[in-house]
Amino acid sequence: MNLSQLNHLIALYELGSFSRAAERLHLTQPALSRSVQALEAELGVALIDRVGKRNEFTQFGKTVVARARRVAHEADELKRSAVLLREGAMGSVRIGLSSGPAALLMVPLLKFMANAYPAVHLSLVQGPIAMQVAALHDKALDALVVDSRALVPAVDLQVEQLPDVHAGFLCRSGHPLCSLERITLAQLVKFPVASSPLSDEVARALVERYGPGGHPDSLVTLRCEHLASLLEVTLQTDAVYLGTLASARAALDAGLLVNLPMAMPLLSSARYALVSLLGRTEPPALNIVRRFVVDQIVDCSTYQPPLSG
Repeated sequence: MNLSQLNHLIALYELGSFSRAAERLHLTQPALSRSVQALEAELGVALIDRVGKRNEFTQFGKTVVARARRVAHEADELKRSAVLLREGAMGSVRIGLSSGPAALLMVPLLKFMANAYPAVHLSLVQGPIAMQVAALHDKALDALVVDSRALVPAVDLQVEQLPDVHAGFLCRSGHPLCSLERITLAQLVKFPVASSPLSDEVARALVERYGPGGHPDSLVTLRCEHLASLLEVTLQTDAVYLGTLASARAALDAGLLVNLPMAMPLLSSARYALVSLLGRTEPPALNIVRRFVVDQIVDCSTYQPPLSG
């Protein structure tokens, strides 16, 4: 018994004629007749009563047709699923995000997948980079989007560098610092500074720019992995946010936050990368996520709001 035989039987039942069924199936009538007879021989029971020129399905034949339709439907769905999996429109994908990428990507990516690929099972996991890399090696995650400066190099990691995203110092509209035309570090540190954990490379860049007082251990007084919480604190207090400008785009565009004009402008940017394991077969849906991530970070890399004042 095979799927072709079942489809032959279904066509014969639906059309009621060997000639019409053979035409639909692109078979000769003798070939169709042999297919049905072979199925009857295998099942050991008659499926069709041949009465003169008429063909009437037996009760068992009708039962076989009903089941054959279910089998044919499942086979069609299996083929469709295979196509969708190849195209990435089904299946699952698990992505790890460090704090910066999470602020830029988490909500937009969830909305995009919900609208465009609702059949894909997407899992987003946020946490420290070391934990993310360990999960990637354990194959609990399929890829990461993390701060590449904080990534420890490894021969089995495939690192796709993404465009740099501008960073700066932000405060709420109406903050005391907004009255100053140019702000020194000494003036800025009179207020709490809020930031996510910064890499050693960023720390060196801050020290080179601002001196010892620019080291995150001295500069940052409020440290948190969750950028949305840091931004909310910045909106509600006199804290100054240090981080990517694009992560605060909505509040900046609405005039709720302002980009502070530093006397010595911050030259550092966030540098993110999409990381996967070399040699590992990727889930098809990862290509969808990769394209979205690249487009989103490219868009974020061009965002630079005007300075206050």
